[in-house]
Amino acid sequence: MQRGSIHDDTCPSFQGALELVGRRWTGSVLAAALQGAHRFGEFRALIDGISDRLLAQRLKELEAEGLIERTVVPSTPVQVHYGLSGEGRALMAALQPLAQWSVRRAARRTGDPEAEAGDHR
Repeated sequence: MQRGSIHDDTCPSFQGALELVGRRWTGSVLAAALQGAHRFGEFRALIDGISDRLLAQRLKELEAEGLIERTVVPSTPVQVHYGLSGEGRALMAALQPLAQWSVRRAARRTGDPEAEAGDHR
């Protein structure tokens, strides 16, 4: 492992990525998009407990970060569709090992041998 200062060029960008992903509901919004949510109501249905205001805020933030793409369909009524961008898909692929680790960790704490073995049905 190469060692460098925690103040080198990679540290601030890595810290920024952790803070972005670590914001409340961000992971849930990204996971819902990965599961195929495209409309605001679909996100709301998949994410228990999120308010409309906070969902709208997170979608705007993730769009500004280039992780979510927003498409307006000029119809009557106007439709707005959301989806993961290429960067969003890359982020979710990078987070998969963390998600698997968290399932294994929770299994160790609860004593669930199937989840601990990596059975993620």
